[in-house]
Amino acid sequence: MLNLIYKKGDDRKLSKMKKVLFDLKKEYYFNSLYPLYKELKKDPNYDLFVNIGSDQKRFLGIFLLSNKKRMKSELEKKGLKVTDKTKGFDLIVCGDALKKPERYDKEAIKIHLDHGVGIKTLRIRNIVKQKKQHYYVFLEGQYWYDYIKSLEWENKANFYITGIPKLDPFFWDNYYDNEKLISKLKIDPNKKTVLFAPSYKPSCISFVQEKITDLLPEYNLIVKLHPYSWGGKYSSHSQHKFYEKLAKKNGQVYLIEENDFDIYPYLYLADTIISDTSSVINEFLALGKFGIIYELPVKNLNHSDGMPILSISQKDWLAGAFPHINSPNQLLPAVKSALNPTNKMKEKLDEYRIYFFTGLDGYSAKRVKRKIDELLNLDK
Repeated sequence: MLNLIYKKGDDRKLSKMKKVLFDLKKEYYFNSLYPLYKELKKDPNYDLFVNIGSDQKRFLGIFLLSNKKRMKSELEKKGLKVTDKTKGFDLIVCGDALKKPERYDKEAIKIHLDHGVGIKTLRIRNIVKQKKQHYYVFLEGQYWYDYIKSLEWENKANFYITGIPKLDPFFWDNYYDNEKLISKLKIDPNKKTVLFAPSYKPSCISFVQEKITDLLPEYNLIVKLHPYSWGGKYSSHSQHKFYEKLAKKNGQVYLIEENDFDIYPYLYLADTIISDTSSVINEFLALGKFGIIYELPVKNLNHSDGMPILSISQKDWLAGAFPHINSPNQLLPAVKSALNPTNKMKEKLDEYRIYFFTGLDGYSAKRVKRKIDELLNLDK
């Protein structure tokens, strides 16, 4: 564990306070940046600010409405300093490659903490596309560095395998309270809980639909949609409307409300998860629990430039550990398999967990801060 306390009488000459900007392009990125914000906040050498994007939603299928005013109000209530400025900072922390990077000081150190820890290649693709920008990228484990190296992109940025701060709260003592959440949701504490958390695109929503209720009444069922499934900008409003109607029709379906962005309490509570290409699959793996991967019948999963959307094929992703399905009729047996893993499944899960992740100890933000201190010459 790092010693982050400056003792009185220390004769080191500390530099002037460093100005740090947390770039919150999307509201749901907050959870990926918060552990580092929390760590830097302890150090008087850092002055922290947040810049927010508009995080638009589509209205009536035509108009794009900004959430910036509401976001600003909520962040300020939490004690964060919100600013419209993008220049004059020593350090920029972002959950994705910066949008319109020319708005920021070129000499500012840019720290990249990805908002997802899955297998989608967008995280590295966006960095490499910005040829005039240099990022310091912190990775959750060896898997992602090996993939980047396979593309011969290991020199496109500075990469550090430190573990990723986003996962830290999973390993903070008593940070999540399952009993309190069970009481809030009014679900049966004697039943196993299944979390259905599909991505927005590509998504298994159109295949699963109401078949998810096959899990009732044997299991508690929680549905957590991707933020984009609510916004109507990147996916149809039909995604959330369908499950709103389903939850209204069936009181045993608990649909997490639109503005509850933090899926982590529900991941921590759930006994198993069903998803498709979402990063929540790997986040569930980080917890050492078995999830279910819905393989989508979609060919040519590529970006416009031909780069694969996924860093690994669906069929190979966590194969042998997480049950895979390709039909909603397989939901119930897959859940039973995930909740009763064989010894071989357990062995494979341990292998994947070690390869995909390092530092599952709650201290990744401290390790990232130590590197930041070094980059800003505050470690002397």
